[in-house]
Amino acid sequence: MGGKNTLEFTDQNFEAEVLKSDKPVLVDFWAEWCAPCRMIAPAVEAIAGEYADRAKVGKVNVDENQSVTSRYQVRSIPTLLIFKNGEIKEQYSGVTSKDHIVKMLEKHF
Repeated sequence: MGGKNTLEFTDQNFEAEVLKSDKPVLVDFWAEWCAPCRMIAPAVEAIAGEYADRAKVGKVNVDENQSVTSRYQVRSIPTLLIFKNGEIKEQYSGVTSKDHIVKMLEKHF
């Protein structure tokens, strides 16, 4: 469900791609069967393209990556987490607008 600019984060690459990133990272926890996840996917993909040089944007499929999902206690999806320097800086669960996601991300540059 990722687009051309959206990365795929997994249990295997999460530490290297997200926790050790030198840029802020927007992580979208989602699942194929989740209608609200599909609703915010275009906004996440647009942000991935617009911020490609300043941030990493990617998705974690909760069904396929249960270790990361449980480590961050993701209990509802979609859940958006913004990491900087290996720490969660922002968290939001549910459907939201692209503008809201951008405002959350912009605080961390």
